[in-house]
Amino acid sequence: MIGVFGGTFDPVHIGHLRLATEVAETLRLSRVHLVPAAIPPHRGEPLLDAATRLDLVARSIADEPRFVLDDREHRRAGPSYTADTLAEFAAEFPGEPRVLMMGMDAFNGLPDWHEVDRILDLAHIAVATRPGSQAEGRAADWLAERRVDPAMLADAPVGRIVPVAITRLDISATTLRGFIDQGRSLRYLVPEPVVRHLSRG
Repeated sequence: MIGVFGGTFDPVHIGHLRLATEVAETLRLSRVHLVPAAIPPHRGEPLLDAATRLDLVARSIADEPRFVLDDREHRRAGPSYTADTLAEFAAEFPGEPRVLMMGMDAFNGLPDWHEVDRILDLAHIAVATRPGSQAEGRAADWLAERRVDPAMLADAPVGRIVPVAITRLDISATTLRGFIDQGRSLRYLVPEPVVRHLSRG
């Protein structure tokens, strides 16, 4: 199985990489494709330009052989819709189950995503959970209907949802951008390549 972990990565931080690591370990994924969004459809324009975000992700994962920088959304015109990305993965890796990785906040927002039913038809979903986080509304209904244990995920090609408990790290890109605006250090919150890049600014 392969993991697909999308996001703006503006900037990539330790919380992103730890989520990807712990989900990959729990589900025994062969590799994880980190897919930075070119034109994120659910938020405003990123602080960092596309080339910089791609470069920082690449340098931040350089020593992790299981992680792959995937720039397909930057090579595709238009908004970076996850349904389109997963369709490309399905065509490129037809015999390999795909696991879309996300945090609970993103999962709760999933009902509003573009062509969400198509997303559920193209991949499993791994929801990273932390103490106190819970599914709500339609997302909670999906979890109740489709939930499986990690060991059962490979029994079907797509459409299952597996919660994965991960270490609680309260780091968000919004908080980090606030630190940048205030001139505060990001050391130990983001990978060292990100620290070096931002310190040059």
